[in-house]
Amino acid sequence: MLYAILAYHAEPEVLALTPQQDAALMADLSMVHERLTRQGKLGPAARLGATGRARTLRGSGAMVIDGPFAETKEQLLGFYIVDVDSEAAAIAAARELKTANPAAVYEIRPIALYLPGTAIVATEAPHDVIRPD
Repeated sequence: MLYAILAYHAEPEVLALTPQQDAALMADLSMVHERLTRQGKLGPAARLGATGRARTLRGSGAMVIDGPFAETKEQLLGFYIVDVDSEAAAIAAARELKTANPAAVYEIRPIALYLPGTAIVATEAPHDVIRPD
């Protein structure tokens, strides 16, 4: 099953890291990345560019506006795609990332793999579906 692990963080804190602090953080995260890669569980991962360079499409006319305009103090700064057997395994992977980067917030969401021109592959078992109360 595929899960997205979305990495949220207060962007000013990340931008305030010295090059040495950033390199140390990335080295810690790389240890998690390498283990997940050896297990064949890590798919695409990306560190997103600054939110000041983000653009959002809104409305029926698809007007382009500056920024992500999140209603939170944290911004989405990166993501991981993991291919694991269960939600519990995805949470375990996110916990490892959290240990390497304790100031970040990680959101775990099941995803469907979409390849243009092919059917959408269901990636979650029926018992893993979370239904609203």
